[in-house]
Amino acid sequence: MNLELNSCIENTRNTMSKSISHFESELLKIRAGRANPGMLSSISIDYYGTNTPISQIANVTTPDSRTISIQPWEKSMLSQISSAIINSNLGFSPIDNGDILIINVPTLTEERRIELVKKSKFEAENCKISIRSVRKDSNDQLKKLKKEGLPDDIFNDSQNEIQKITDSFIKKVEEILHLKEDEIMTI
Repeated sequence: MNLELNSCIENTRNTMSKSISHFESELLKIRAGRANPGMLSSISIDYYGTNTPISQIANVTTPDSRTISIQPWEKSMLSQISSAIINSNLGFSPIDNGDILIINVPTLTEERRIELVKKSKFEAENCKISIRSVRKDSNDQLKKLKKEGLPDDIFNDSQNEIQKITDSFIKKVEEILHLKEDEIMTI
């Protein structure tokens, strides 16, 4: 019984950690005015019949804080990559010089910064929902263990432990969100 209980609590931590990791990866897609290869991570290209991320068919670098450079391993992919970037609704228009694509990352307007903060808050709320869902699943698992004979005091202690874990992860989401808001609003 204790093994199942420990497994439940450890599974709660692991699953909540995955929610945080997903949240951080979603925030990487939200640009804060500085060039970052992660900005293009959501774009895939049809590469010999397979949807492939740009990073797997080209060298993506940031020579400076306002420029992204994309050098495909096959020059024939330049136009396809350029089209995919334009169609991605990221607001980028790549410049094709025959060998590489250059993307000049425009500075953000105040209005756009506010939109990005809203988007960040939306992602944070999704992460919190995910964490609360994990808490609910863990508490349901504890209730099953209680039906199988788990003593009330251990059940209550375990529920309190899961709530403490949940609170700590929600606090972590808030901290990450605060850092991202600062990053976005800093000119």
